[in-house]
Amino acid sequence: MKRTQSSADNSGSAAGKHEGFTAEEREAMKERAKELKTARRGSKGDPEGEVLAKIAEMPEADRVLAEKLHEIVKASAPELTPRLWYGMPAYARNGKVLCFFQSAQKFKSKYATLGFSDQAALDDGAMWPTSYALTKLTAAEEKRIGALLKQAVG
Repeated sequence: MKRTQSSADNSGSAAGKHEGFTAEEREAMKERAKELKTARRGSKGDPEGEVLAKIAEMPEADRVLAEKLHEIVKASAPELTPRLWYGMPAYARNGKVLCFFQSAQKFKSKYATLGFSDQAALDDGAMWPTSYALTKLTAAEEKRIGALLKQAVG
């Protein structure tokens, strides 16, 4: 009898061998651990300055998107607090991340992402999007993101 390979047997690599976390994923986890350690020490620092510094380090295409997104968040949802989350710009309410920006370069992705956590009031029936691919921000996308942010904060 022929044995069929289960999804547990196939990890997705060509040889079917599990490779573990990528270097980018390990780096994001290290950044998150550093963020948690800083928070435990009670160091408030300058969260917005840290976000802006992280944005400034990004390659130009991602930097342009992240800078504009930062402006949109500040204008549309000023009650959100900028902070880093897994080394990415994020925006929190009452200490909990509501939305975040993930640069395309960070995980060698085709496009940058605007994501929302379960803290965002975006519920719409039984299924709704929680992340959006970003390639450029025209006035139409800026308006749509502004509306999403206003809905997300409730």
